[in-house]
Amino acid sequence: MPQVEETIRQEAEEYRGDSEQPLGGYALTAATYLGAVGAGLLVVHRRRDTGPAHAVGPWDLFLMSLATHKASRMVAKDAVTSPLRALFTRYRGVSAPAELAEEVRGEGSRRALGELVSCPFCVAQWVATGYAFGLVLAPRSTRSAGAVLSAVAVSDWLQLAYARLQQAQE
Repeated sequence: MPQVEETIRQEAEEYRGDSEQPLGGYALTAATYLGAVGAGLLVVHRRRDTGPAHAVGPWDLFLMSLATHKASRMVAKDAVTSPLRALFTRYRGVSAPAELAEEVRGEGSRRALGELVSCPFCVAQWVATGYAFGLVLAPRSTRSAGAVLSAVAVSDWLQLAYARLQQAQE
């Protein structure tokens, strides 16, 4: 076993080069995601309630897409959710209207989690997966939450468009 561990360590160092890529943290994060998906699938399987009422149609996919976009930006960029990221990031200022710029800090798993929670593209996978399980396990509540998040996303875009129109008139 020590030979295998040494080989993995050497390969990781060779892959990383001079970067600070926390491969072990990434592996742990991916394993956690796969474990959560496996647990969710087990719950769904045990319920044996996966008939046509739980099928994801075009409207659900549209709502899921908007809700995933908004929820992932809220987790990764909102000032109000910065306490969730504070252990893993350092405040650097404002990056866009109602969004913060943060720098990932730490090493290993701490750094990997910092990269996850501060990246809306990375968080989106987790949000969409949770939403998909929500559609199967609690469809009404999930659709209601999705509708709220989708409305907020569209409102954000309208606010930004309005601000641009005002700037264009100045």
